[in-house]
Amino acid sequence: MNFKTIFKSLKNKDMRKRIFAVVGILIVYRFLAHIPVPLGDQATFKQAIDNFINGTDFGGFINLISGGGLTNFSILLVGLSPYITSSIVMQLLTKAIPRMEELHKDGEAGRRKISQWTRMLTVPLAVLQSVAYIFILFQELVAANTGGSVDVSFGSWALAVTAMTAGSIIIMWLGELVTEQGIGNGISTIILCSIVSSLPTTMAQFGTALFDTSAGTLSLFGWFNLPVNPTMFWTLLAIGVGMIIVLYILVKLNESQRIITLNYAKRVHGNSAYGGIKSIMPIKMIAAGVIPVIFAVAFLSVPAFIGQIIQRADANSQIAQNMISWFTAPSANTYDAEVGLQAKDFVYPTLYFLLVVMFTYFYTSIIFNAQEIAENLQKQGGFIEGVRPGKQTEKYFSKVVNRLNLFGSLALGLIALLPYIVDYIFIVATGSPLGLSISGTGLLIVVTVALENMRQINSRALMVTYDDYQ
Repeated sequence: MNFKTIFKSLKNKDMRKRIFAVVGILIVYRFLAHIPVPLGDQATFKQAIDNFINGTDFGGFINLISGGGLTNFSILLVGLSPYITSSIVMQLLTKAIPRMEELHKDGEAGRRKISQWTRMLTVPLAVLQSVAYIFILFQELVAANTGGSVDVSFGSWALAVTAMTAGSIIIMWLGELVTEQGIGNGISTIILCSIVSSLPTTMAQFGTALFDTSAGTLSLFGWFNLPVNPTMFWTLLAIGVGMIIVLYILVKLNESQRIITLNYAKRVHGNSAYGGIKSIMPIKMIAAGVIPVIFAVAFLSVPAFIGQIIQRADANSQIAQNMISWFTAPSANTYDAEVGLQAKDFVYPTLYFLLVVMFTYFYTSIIFNAQEIAENLQKQGGFIEGVRPGKQTEKYFSKVVNRLNLFGSLALGLIALLPYIVDYIFIVATGSPLGLSISGTGLLIVVTVALENMRQINSRALMVTYDDYQ
């Protein structure tokens, strides 16, 4: 990463325009995250929202990627969940339906059409999820018996659903506007912004706990006392060291790649000769990036969400209770200190790990088509030393990618499980989870997206400053 080139590129008007456009879009997004849903008295929904966030991992996931939209009961409450779900469905259909697979192979025009269908499917999904959220929150409000009043007329419901659906579509549109600037994937950048926006609150909470000396102060070698909480000091120190180690591993994993040397045969055309050169093809170990983690969390959280809806309709439903119990991430709310470790505590982490591995293989197969790459390489007169062009080259690429996916998906799954492992250790040791707002999943998203965005900024910076090096 050449930061000197990046700073130099800021002299370019187009580069500044693109960066300011992205910053402006993210500011607009953060403003939208604080516009409340027009449904009754906002204060009456606070307890219901807190119960929903604490009661299911789906609530926490939506609150995470909507930048606190659920906590604020904003029009971005639904967030990117409908778009993510729509993307999963369309990509599955691309593999299942030959006609859609042909469209995907048709190039930019075919992929643009599939993207348009993804947007269209997002709208009804946003409507359904908006209705479900309002239903759940209203039932939580009734169960809480706060004594507050809420207007549940059809007009109020319709207005709230329209506002939440519009918020979901707007955030999808803002993500595409960011992508058009060419300095990062818009949807991933917005999710990154949402996660980072929770850091000031977390830092403030840690700061308050650190300087709470009601339980004593920290004595350093008996020489003098620091006005900090001893337990919190050593806890934060351990967290800091752990995060540095995890960051190092994440960067190494994200940057790891297999370099394949390509040879191009020498050709003679008339009096001209061309070819006879060597090139390289880097294949990333985790080519799918952070997408498998986002897909896995969204996919795995749906059963708990459905269980919440069923439970609101029938409080005694055993099916709903099982769905919520099995598909809710381990936390202080789900751990029973008297009963101890139970089989259900392993359901969510195990399925989460398996889904991350599965989506890594699935998404890599979409973005890396071994057959298409082998065919294009053969048409260009390229070959891999010791491997015959055509089918043998395709098998070679598939073998290399599968080996990279094996290690990459396992590493990605273990990192994704890190917050649950740490939380479970703290639950057993102290009776409550650590409760970091930026968990292993969030940290993985932040690092991967930040590195990818910096890589794209660096590439554009090299392009706009190219003439300076001639």
